[in-house]
Amino acid sequence: MPSSSNTTIISRCTIYPDQESSTIKTLKLSVSDLPMLSCQYIQKGVLLTYPPYSINDLIKLLKHSLSAALSHFPALAGRLQTDPTGHVHIVCNDAGVDFIQAKARHLSIHAILSPTHVPECFKGFFAMDKTLSYSGHSKPLMAVQVTELKDGIFIGCAVNHAVTDGTSFWNFFNTFAETCKGSKKISKSPDFSRNTMFNSPVVLKCPPGGPKATFSGDEPLRERIFHFSRDAILKLKLRANSSNFMSNSAEIFGKQSNDSWKIVNGESNGNNGLGNGKVAPLFFESGKTAEISSFQSLCAQLWISVTRARKLSPSKMTTFRMAVNCRHRLEPRLDPYYFGNAIQSIPTVALAGKILSNDLSFGADLLHKNVVSHGDDTVRKGIADWEKEPRLFPLGNFDGASITMGSSPRFPMYDNDFGWGRPLAVRSGGANKFDGKISAFPGRDGNGSVDLEVVLSPDTMIGLENDDEFMQYVSGIV
Repeated sequence: MPSSSNTTIISRCTIYPDQESSTIKTLKLSVSDLPMLSCQYIQKGVLLTYPPYSINDLIKLLKHSLSAALSHFPALAGRLQTDPTGHVHIVCNDAGVDFIQAKARHLSIHAILSPTHVPECFKGFFAMDKTLSYSGHSKPLMAVQVTELKDGIFIGCAVNHAVTDGTSFWNFFNTFAETCKGSKKISKSPDFSRNTMFNSPVVLKCPPGGPKATFSGDEPLRERIFHFSRDAILKLKLRANSSNFMSNSAEIFGKQSNDSWKIVNGESNGNNGLGNGKVAPLFFESGKTAEISSFQSLCAQLWISVTRARKLSPSKMTTFRMAVNCRHRLEPRLDPYYFGNAIQSIPTVALAGKILSNDLSFGADLLHKNVVSHGDDTVRKGIADWEKEPRLFPLGNFDGASITMGSSPRFPMYDNDFGWGRPLAVRSGGANKFDGKISAFPGRDGNGSVDLEVVLSPDTMIGLENDDEFMQYVSGIV
């Protein structure tokens, strides 16, 4: 299997914004940003076919486009700074970002996409490996690596997690592609306002020299992309809702006939549904969802099957943790393109025995109720709780019974075209990975399909792959 050591660095330079940052000088890290200082840089990238021009022309074009895109996102070209009072800021000083040209010409698109498990070579397609976000005090807040393959190109982007969440990351990445394709005006301008609920006077005290990672990173892991078609996910959704439907069908159809339902396009509903507004959840006028969503149904099946594969004691408490976008959950809402972190983590707990002895609707309903209830009051309570006890985010699987779901099938990961076609695949590096770390991507074919990037211990991965209930929904090699 191709390894990460097979990538050769050809050149490295610093790219600066093509216009000086004059309107934004500093941005204070928020209650949602600060906990991420102990997390590693986000590493996400796209695999593309080989462009219709030389590698030298491509590198020149990408450098120029990156410079233009940075002028719209000046924070990414800055550095972190802790002021005398202990508050951490992004100083928009145009210090620039790293740009790395690399090659792995012995690797073909087929060679890196065809293995059942994600090959190690993808780790070599990203910079800032194992770099903690606190390091942004001295290191660039972003690094772009362009790796030439035998018949393709991989563009990998590493961004400081205390500066961006997934929403902000993909807005920048797609703006980068937009400028590369020749657009003079960007379609989705970031909002750098800091007069939000997440802005706080509270100081997070970090140890001298900065925090350490909250997980070891040395454990043996297996990683696999599981693809779920729209049809497979709808079958899961039907199963998850079947028992609730039978008991509440009269009430449901009565409300439908009285026209008190409304369809929500779900454009920014975080992890509560599927991407691109293709499969929209139904809402009561009160704002409560009327049914368990497709994505919650998929998560519940994963919860069951991973718990079974881990062979946990029935009395062991398990946790399914989901990261949710809070931009639309606050009142008033934040701008959809608010730049920074605007996420909270929702833990749902249940005994292993309960998860395994009940049907799919049990776990799905637990997840559903937690996500639906995470509105303005809950977001504000989470902020207040953190302010009483400021702390770094405890990323990891400390009890061997946790699952952490990150990213979102709503993120527009395939909505970027650098000028010669959409990505063939989206992949991540080795950052922030541990047993039980899951990332949700939209399927390349769209229409409500989902890819789950699943990271597990070797034995648990074998158990999951032999779980017929789970694997019956999986289709193809991604």
